[in-house]
Amino acid sequence: MNVTGTVAPEGRSLLYDRSARTRWRLGFDRWIGRLLPLLFLVAILPILSLVYYISAKAVPTLSWTVLTSTSPYRTDALGVPIIGTFEVMTVATLLAVLFGLFGGIATAEFLSDRVAGWVRMSANLLVGTPSIILGYFGYFTFVLYFGWGLSFIAGVFTLSFFMTPYIFRTADLAFTSVPRHIREAALGSGAKPAQYILRIGTPIAFPQILTGIFLAMAIGVGETAPIVLTTTPGVLAPHSIYSPVTFLTQLIWENFAQAPSTGLQTLAFQAAFLLMVTVIILNVVVRLISNRFRKRLEGLYQ
Repeated sequence: MNVTGTVAPEGRSLLYDRSARTRWRLGFDRWIGRLLPLLFLVAILPILSLVYYISAKAVPTLSWTVLTSTSPYRTDALGVPIIGTFEVMTVATLLAVLFGLFGGIATAEFLSDRVAGWVRMSANLLVGTPSIILGYFGYFTFVLYFGWGLSFIAGVFTLSFFMTPYIFRTADLAFTSVPRHIREAALGSGAKPAQYILRIGTPIAFPQILTGIFLAMAIGVGETAPIVLTTTPGVLAPHSIYSPVTFLTQLIWENFAQAPSTGLQTLAFQAAFLLMVTVIILNVVVRLISNRFRKRLEGLYQ
């Protein structure tokens, strides 16, 4: 018997006897499932075309010598920018992890709801702030006010300040997502808050925290404004905290508009290709590591 009180014909689904509105919804669900792959294809085609364009410009001219040469007399090599980018990203990531992880643990475990809410709102505002604004903040704060000049340390602190909110938000969400009964059981068994965080909370939240760290690295390695406004290019790899440093995005910013005959535009395409490959590798690595840890923790803290 259907909703109208009549008996449905034998072998016929009750869906056919429902209202027109229900039939419209069912039809919409069916067609939207077919439309989504097409929309995904439309969205990804420009990205794929950009990847192909950059690869076609960069790959034919790449060589081991271009990637590894650190001679100060060569303007067609990427050795010095690669070393500078690696050093800046390493130190900036360590600082961002330190500040972001500490802030995430504090808001999730120790601060009151009101204070934690203000901290989270501030982090959300920082995430939505254009990088050019943070670049000028680093310029006026670290370059001028602290007197560090256009240097390695000014670029590192500015970039870490840019990356910290992403790690903070992920760490805060990760520790907040730990089941409450696990926290209560650990503290009720006599564990101190620090013991709970190190031995129980962190292993459970680690996959999410790792995702936030790699996301911040992928975003930070492609930023230009925080680096261009706080550092100056150098012909050698940085040897002190006040040394000049060349970042790959800085290379793209300065050389992309150059005439193709100079060869500098080719260098910009090569740097863009390396950054693109780096971001892809970071995303693949974080997926593999996170999935591995999730499988190891599956069923242990339910």
